Amino acid sequence: MRDPYTVLGVARNASEADIKKAFRKLAKKYHPDSNADDPKAKDKFAEIGAAYEILSDKEKRGQYDRGEIDAEGKPKYQGFEGFDQGFGPGQGGGFRWSSAGGPGGLNTDDILKEIFGGRAGFGRGGGFGDGRQAGPRPSRGEDVAVVARASLEELARGDKVRLSLPNGKQVDFAVPPTMRAGEKRRLKGQGTPGMAGGPAGDAIVVLEIARHPLFTVEGDDLRLELPVTLDEAVLGAKVRTPTLSGMVALTVPANASAGRTLRVKGKGLARAGGGHGDLLVSLRIVLPESGDGELAALMESWRDRERYRVRGPEYER
Repeated sequence: MRDPYTVLGVARNASEADIKKAFRKLAKKYHPDSNADDPKAKDKFAEIGAAYEILSDKEKRGQYDRGEIDAEGKPKYQGFEGFDQGFGPGQGGGFRWSSAGGPGGLNTDDILKEIFGGRAGFGRGGGFGDGRQAGPRPSRGEDVAVVARASLEELARGDKVRLSLPNGKQVDFAVPPTMRAGEKRRLKGQGTPGMAGGPAGDAIVVLEIARHPLFTVEGDDLRLELPVTLDEAVLGAKVRTPTLSGMVALTVPANASAGRTLRVKGKGLARAGGGHGDLLVSLRIVLPESGDGELAALMESWRDRERYRVRGPEYER
């Protein structure tokens, strides 16, 4: 057998935790039940177990590091023939598998049961259980994560978006209008295939909503920043305002300050319990970029009186 450290892929100064972690990973990868089509997996699995038996036992690991035993647990020089730690007469000098631990073998059942759900225990010939060479057991395939990218318009309409699964298959996913970014939906049987006739796993669909040039999502509500001119804010006006379902005429009240929020009922996203959220419109007053002489003259005559009214006498001290 090869060097146990090489078999497990760990450094010679690896900790017990590192060795156990490496064994768990490799045992899961080369488990015979998961590799029914690979005739070499069984031998590889047995090699991994033999390497772990040496390196997980402090005494045997020390003997191997000092050169007293080889990679198969055999004594390398005179004086160790009677050493009864898993080799002896009739055993060819090798370690004996045992699921009970103690003399004659190392207990690996606890680790393997964590990995394979009770299908643990090395058997004769490097197999599992009581040594009988049973065929692979049916096992469920793994779930896979898939991102569904949709626009706000597609979400509002409940449109279908195309999903590309890890197995190369493409399916259409109807986005529920009540679904929100980061939420998940399960597509039965669209994951990886099961083993030995077991059921396929599922595809876990996570929704990602594309950034919109106008709207941001706030729960079931949408928020829009609406530019208005100074005269519209001062005098009031009806302003054409976009929604996901088309344009509406929004009434901007007279003397509306910048940042004021107006609510358009029912123009948000569909609610899980029925109905729709609202569209929240934040006003943003926009002045002429090139300036306006008449507006400037008006503001100069209005400035001192209005500043005092807004700020109060305490700001004039």
